Amino acid sequence: MIFAPSLVWLSTALLFFAPAVNLVWRGGTGYCFFAILAFALGAAVANRRMPGYFAGLRTYRWFTIGMLALVVAIAVQQLLFGYWLPRQFDALSRFVLALPVFLLLRQLPSRHLRMIGWGCAAGALAVGIWAFLDQPAGGWTDANRLNNSYTNAIPFGDTALLLGFLSVFTLGWDKPGDWRVLGLRLLALVAGGYASYLSGTRGAWLAVPVFVVLLGSQYQWFADKKRLLVATLAIVISVGALLSTERVQKRLSDVTKDFSMMQQGEDYTSVGLRLQLWNASRQIFSHHPVYGVGKGHLENELRVMAQRGEVKAEIVNERAHSDFFSTLAEMGTIGVACLLLFYYGISVYFWRHRLSNDPAIRAASYAGLAVATSTVIFGLTIDVLVPIMVTVLLALLVATLLAVIDARKRELGTAQPAASRGHAGSARE
Repeated sequence: MIFAPSLVWLSTALLFFAPAVNLVWRGGTGYCFFAILAFALGAAVANRRMPGYFAGLRTYRWFTIGMLALVVAIAVQQLLFGYWLPRQFDALSRFVLALPVFLLLRQLPSRHLRMIGWGCAAGALAVGIWAFLDQPAGGWTDANRLNNSYTNAIPFGDTALLLGFLSVFTLGWDKPGDWRVLGLRLLALVAGGYASYLSGTRGAWLAVPVFVVLLGSQYQWFADKKRLLVATLAIVISVGALLSTERVQKRLSDVTKDFSMMQQGEDYTSVGLRLQLWNASRQIFSHHPVYGVGKGHLENELRVMAQRGEVKAEIVNERAHSDFFSTLAEMGTIGVACLLLFYYGISVYFWRHRLSNDPAIRAASYAGLAVATSTVIFGLTIDVLVPIMVTVLLALLVATLLAVIDARKRELGTAQPAASRGHAGSARE
């Protein structure tokens, strides 16, 4: 399928800038996303009768179902419950809108789509440099954690860490043997990790071991004893250095302190309030097991429970500080099933292609698995699927990485018959 060169290059530029500006320009990623969406809708209309243009929705049916599941469930729930809260569709709608974006991107040459890897590196470098240059008096501390003006420290630190690691995951399709490329990507990893470290986001740090295992599998660190030894030594040194820092020691000791205070009956701590919220969500689910209390009604339900003395007033909150528990309380069993469909849809095709011999497909697969697993892990302690700056980035990353796999498979499929014809011609001569 042929597209105007200007469309291809504009889409390529937008794929670079979307992750690059996520943490430093409010709404920047959204502007890039909607510009690509406009191109995608125009392409869909122009190619509506073109055989195969919409086939990707069927080929990757679990991806399609996963992107639609939560929004459809909320729409049906509001219809059944007789209320209308359009705000509840806002953040999650980005996943639905990612479907036409995917249909466009899968038609483009995979080499252009791979620019998103450099965008992740640029985003990690930008936030790391900003954190270093714009330190407040006294530096970044627990009382003054690194974030930006439009989000708090938790999603900020989560995203910074993800961008840093994606810089290395996508190195696999960008000349990993070139020391200049390698050095820049490793610098991006350090910058993203540095920003996450200054944010003090403990939930993000839980994903680091998973990222390391995925990187080890992608680059075959565990393939022989020498690689395993070098990788293990590097990991041990890095972990030891981080654990020796005052910031990490303080954040980890705070967890132990919180549990000690809870045993003494003092549960107004970060961990204590979270556990109370999760327990309250479980109680709500026990009374509304099928469809929950309604998306957007958690705060009102907690307020009523507090008035009845069933929970403490301090935990009355719009969210349960966990994607799972928020969904459990607000959407019940149906909502949890849709959340699991979402997780499955954004991971299954990356898992299936992770062993590919093609560097681009392999890198896209492991980068996609990093996005999917981090979404689950980050969502254990915070509502990942609420901030629009997060959902729009996740939607674009998943759609683009899957498009890389699809486009590259088609390119390889086209190259093989051409090579076969060339060999046949040589044989006749």
